[in-house]
Amino acid sequence: MAGHSKWAQIKRKKGANDKKRSAMYSKHIRAIQAAVRSGGSGDPAANLSLKNAIAAAKADTVPADNIENAIKRAAGAAEGAAEYKEVTYEGYGPGGTAIFIETLTDNVNRTVADIRAVFNKRGGSLGTSGSVAWQFEKKGVILLPDASEAAQEAAIENGAEDLQESEDGLEISTAPNDLYAVQDALAAAGFRAESGVVTMIPTNTVAVSEGDVRKLMTLIDSLEDLDDVQNVYSNAELPEGVEA
Repeated sequence: MAGHSKWAQIKRKKGANDKKRSAMYSKHIRAIQAAVRSGGSGDPAANLSLKNAIAAAKADTVPADNIENAIKRAAGAAEGAAEYKEVTYEGYGPGGTAIFIETLTDNVNRTVADIRAVFNKRGGSLGTSGSVAWQFEKKGVILLPDASEAAQEAAIENGAEDLQESEDGLEISTAPNDLYAVQDALAAAGFRAESGVVTMIPTNTVAVSEGDVRKLMTLIDSLEDLDDVQNVYSNAELPEGVEA
């Protein structure tokens, strides 16, 4: 749940069953290939979109060989290969929660129909463009398994915008374009991150009642199961202990 700690979201994905993990890997491969084609380069140093896609794939434990092969296939793809475009959708879930969806699609009509069907079936509603986007902002998030004072000082000195401690370590927020500079600076100072990704963070959260939690999680799971959906973000604040 992006409305909660990013640590929880990563652990949830790592714990996915084999079928869900395979589907998740396929989404990352699609994102990597789309980034290569749109950015015109298979070199992440020269293609920020590709660098972000690779970082997201690594955060979800996609094997390095799969990533490398995806880049090679995209770089050598013949004309006529499927062209994917980035399209976002917005809606509302149980308890008045805001939901922001990122997709990569080669058929917008199919994608919007699939998303609308899930919202209607799972107790949500598809909104118009801009209806909830204002409640989220794009940020770089670095997960550091070290919340010591020295780690926090290093993060602040090297451009971190915000810090949040958790039982798992330190969650560091940066401007999207500063993510890798901050991460590299931390590594040079001896603090190696578990992951660093560009994501959407809610600017405010909505507390979800225990009665709505299962409905909300079912809605989000159903959206994530759609082939064209890359990421689903919510501003939900879950009751204590739900993520476990």
